[in-house]
Amino acid sequence: MASFKSWISALRPRTLFLAVATALCGSGIAYSTGNFSISVCILTMLIATILQLLSNMANDLGDYQHGTDITGERVGPQRTVQSGAITPGQMKNAIMTAIGVAAIVGILLIYIALQFMDWKYIVLFLILGATSIVAAIKYTAGKNPYGYKGLGDVFSFTFFGLVSVVGTYFLHTHVVDFMPWLPATGLGLLTIAVLNLNNMRDMENDKNSGKITIPVRIGFRNAKYYHAFLTLGALACFTLYSILYTTHWYQYLYLLCFFIFIKLLINIFRIRENRLLDPYLKYTSMGTFVLSVCFIICINLQ
Repeated sequence: MASFKSWISALRPRTLFLAVATALCGSGIAYSTGNFSISVCILTMLIATILQLLSNMANDLGDYQHGTDITGERVGPQRTVQSGAITPGQMKNAIMTAIGVAAIVGILLIYIALQFMDWKYIVLFLILGATSIVAAIKYTAGKNPYGYKGLGDVFSFTFFGLVSVVGTYFLHTHVVDFMPWLPATGLGLLTIAVLNLNNMRDMENDKNSGKITIPVRIGFRNAKYYHAFLTLGALACFTLYSILYTTHWYQYLYLLCFFIFIKLLINIFRIRENRLLDPYLKYTSMGTFVLSVCFIICINLQ
């Protein structure tokens, strides 16, 4: 039997701040419009968390299947399947369980949506749900994983940014408009930033294992400039949202959170050894959660 500590390591709870932040942001924007459902809020945060856990477990299993961690050069936390702490069979069973739970939560959301949603949107959400699950698994697991071709950034931006925030907003408000897209883009960029830090940290091991991430393609220095673009682009999205949709000065107070990201960015540029980037995954993930919480509090101040 795998130990509790091994499962915690495989699930990587420090990444869950991102999942919760995006669903919470969508609910907070909806609340500012006067449309809010506590059940939708809880279920969307739950399914975002499950999909993140599913992605983490599939990543652990996928890297084992493709021999990514056998070089002994890995800098980050030890992969549990590769180390033998969890067997491939146990991980596959956990992945199937996560898929089942995600399907149940998704069905509950669809049931709520049936009360107001046209069948075309129901079909769209079913497709998005199924695609999210497949994308979470195919990131590194199975044949031809797209994470090995530098496409993980696209997945993270789409599903843990746009789909999570905009989808949550729609389930609350029942309308499609521009309002949630800027924060969704901002959080999507910050999600990529966390992934980019992970890939910068592991780039030597990934390169030797045939995993071609963005940092492997463009190099350590250019990956830092890419990280700056992601960070500053995200902050610009939130600022533009406030300019368009807020009226009181105190609704801008969340902008103080930007200092967190500027400080992190300065420190990241000073780092010369990729192994030293590991703590910044947690810092950026937690900073994103803090930004999301402060943002939704401020935009709802009247």
